[in-house]
Amino acid sequence: MPEEEKTAQKTAPEQKAPAEQRAPQEQKVQQLDGFLAEVVEVIRIRTGIYGEIRQVMCKIMEGPDKGRVIRRNLAGRIKQGDMIRLPDTSREDKPIRAR
Repeated sequence: MPEEEKTAQKTAPEQKAPAEQRAPQEQKVQQLDGFLAEVVEVIRIRTGIYGEIRQVMCKIMEGPDKGRVIRRNLAGRIKQGDMIRLPDTSREDKPIRAR
């Protein structure tokens, strides 16, 4: 008998309340910190132990430094025209020099 009760409980469909009776769920809006920037140019020189870091020129699209173009080091796949979020726009990376 206990086995039959278990199977009956498993096969019973879950009852859901109609949409009108359910409480509306709050929409979660993700707040992104930092400033929006567009990649203007990808410099061909790579750095890092395995060459995984690329240096790019970014144009700041919002914030107090809007319109300024700065140099930053980024990891991962990046191409011209990508939009990125920078946590800080006051810092600029040094140019990479070949040895």
